[in-house]
Amino acid sequence: MLTRPERCWTLTEDDILALEIGAAILGTGGGGNPYIGKLRARQALRDGHKLRVVSLQALPDDAKVVSLGGIGAPLVSFERIKEGREGLRCVRALEERLGFKADAIACEEIGGQNAMEPLIVASLAGIPVVDCDGMGRAFPEMQMSTYSIYGHRSTPSVMCDPHGNVVIFDHAISEKWHERMARACVIAQGGASTLASAPMSGAFLKRFAVPNSYTRAVALGRAVMEARRNHADPIAAICEMEQGKLIHTGKIVDLKRHLRGGFVTGEAIIEGFDAYQGETGSVLIQNENLVFKRDGQVEVVVPDLIIILDIDGGEAITTEMLRYGQRVAVLAVPCHPLLRTSEALEVIGPRGFGFDDIVYRPFGADVVRNQRAGDE
Repeated sequence: MLTRPERCWTLTEDDILALEIGAAILGTGGGGNPYIGKLRARQALRDGHKLRVVSLQALPDDAKVVSLGGIGAPLVSFERIKEGREGLRCVRALEERLGFKADAIACEEIGGQNAMEPLIVASLAGIPVVDCDGMGRAFPEMQMSTYSIYGHRSTPSVMCDPHGNVVIFDHAISEKWHERMARACVIAQGGASTLASAPMSGAFLKRFAVPNSYTRAVALGRAVMEARRNHADPIAAICEMEQGKLIHTGKIVDLKRHLRGGFVTGEAIIEGFDAYQGETGSVLIQNENLVFKRDGQVEVVVPDLIIILDIDGGEAITTEMLRYGQRVAVLAVPCHPLLRTSEALEVIGPRGFGFDDIVYRPFGADVVRNQRAGDE
């Protein structure tokens, strides 16, 4: 059982509001629409459930922790309301299949609605969520987590849909094959489901999880809220919090977006204005924002974060909510070091997404061009 409750904290409705903002930013356009997740998390609180977060340090090495998240296209998860207990059914079916009791839930990705889903499921199960995740952002495929990259085998796993169907993946020969089978299943289930993976130990998470994910997301959301209250620039607040940079501002003048193979894919074309007048930015999408180009030249690429924000209010815009005519700002934020190792880049670097002609260069002065003289 988990110990040291003084190293746990319980989320309030104000925390949920901040988490909605922070998780949307860290989601890099994906992870599911956080507004829906916020409503469901707030309802769980009002129904008397506790949304508890436990620090990695407080987690016993032998704790059994189940990672959980939504799978499918963000567009579907936005348009089709969840039944509400899909995740709990996943956890209970996994416990029955493997004969164990989960001590905690781990977030698969801190981005978007997938930051909320583990909290909701854990509250229904009466256990906490660990203050970590497997991506430090959002990625479109399950094997693109630090859990899988550094050796965890996700099967047996369980997928549940809103209709009550429960599917068990008993064994996959690789994490990529697990993703392929799960993706085929989620298409059959309507395009959006919930999946829980085989338990990890507390010791494994302490080594290979991205730490302090909920703390980070809530703090980021609070920084944005504070900037708005003080009539300050929320985009500047995000950059300061995340060591990021504003790399483009403009209007979306073309948007190509398709639902293919369980993913939202496409490209947003952004005609620059203000300091970027006369320049054309483009963002390639696969559920999340993957590559930013300026006038056809690559500047920022996964695993670093590319974030599209409403230029006036600083709200993150998820890929399914992008629209022609929106005035946006594009930020670049460095990813966690666990995502920059050679093992990680094989999976979540440009080649992992089929961009064989793009070489990953870590976000920094050599990637993002120097700040313009007018901004100095």
